[in-house]
Amino acid sequence: MTIRKLLAFATAAAISSLAHAQAWPQKPVKFIVPFSPGGATDISARLLGQKLSETWGQSVVIENRAGAGGSLGATEAAHSTPDGYTFFFPSGSVVTANQYIYAKLNYDPEKDFVPVTNVVSGPQVLTVPASSPYKSMSELLESGRANPGKLYFGHAGIGSQTHLAAENFVYQAKLDAIAVPYKGEGPGLAALVGGETHFFVGNVAASIGHIKGGRLRALGVTSKTEIPQLPGVPPIANTVPGFENSGWFGIVAPRGTSREVIQKVYLDTRKALQDPVMKEKFFAQGLAPVGNSPDEMARAMKAESELWKNVVKARNIHVK
Repeated sequence: MTIRKLLAFATAAAISSLAHAQAWPQKPVKFIVPFSPGGATDISARLLGQKLSETWGQSVVIENRAGAGGSLGATEAAHSTPDGYTFFFPSGSVVTANQYIYAKLNYDPEKDFVPVTNVVSGPQVLTVPASSPYKSMSELLESGRANPGKLYFGHAGIGSQTHLAAENFVYQAKLDAIAVPYKGEGPGLAALVGGETHFFVGNVAASIGHIKGGRLRALGVTSKTEIPQLPGVPPIANTVPGFENSGWFGIVAPRGTSREVIQKVYLDTRKALQDPVMKEKFFAQGLAPVGNSPDEMARAMKAESELWKNVVKARNIHVK
């Protein structure tokens, strides 16, 4: 084949790929969320999905597949046809920590998924029921240390972002507390409201409605400083020096998905996150837009994966 023909072939291929990306999507796009409705992952996916539906002229369908700390949804997403119409919208831990926690997974975060973009990130907030006797972080810690094994904390499933945040808190606070898993952050918070557990380290997006509604009392946030969405709620670091924890929610695609489609989803998401109305909606949920590139997200996930590998080993968090 001559140089001229090779160039012509390459040009035609590039034009074809570009045309494919520009024509996409031609039908509804699905975001698989590995937790129940009402949690921060679900809230974030729905806010972004609504905006992208307007951009694409096609519906973004949110499919909730809860269970096993996000692993059920991850497995379904990983085994989906990589045709550009199914994406996975996890919290960070599902694709950076579960591989160290579960002895058997039906998916491999590194081999089965391709990063698209980190959508938003934010701190968590530790809450107790409104009827709880604990009015401050100090009171919770004093009671927990005086009565080892008597405090129960809920979470969205083993290996979930809320689970690891709580384990990190318990570890640094030197508490002996018992974890209680639920099928998602929404059910876990509902159980806390009902008094089934004593505290929950949840994402602000999922917790703030209960706090403002008077159903839960916020004792501390996991950021180093107070956050404007919860004025007057002190950092947990005020009573547990050095403590800090944050979470994120993003988009990954089944491996094999077109690079052109991945790039379009990334660019359209980044543009959506720059919209002032979107920023305000996420801000109200205690979340900050990120919108990093696929390569940047890949590097961040690799670094976070190493971090959780060490935490999981230190806390002996394992599921056979």
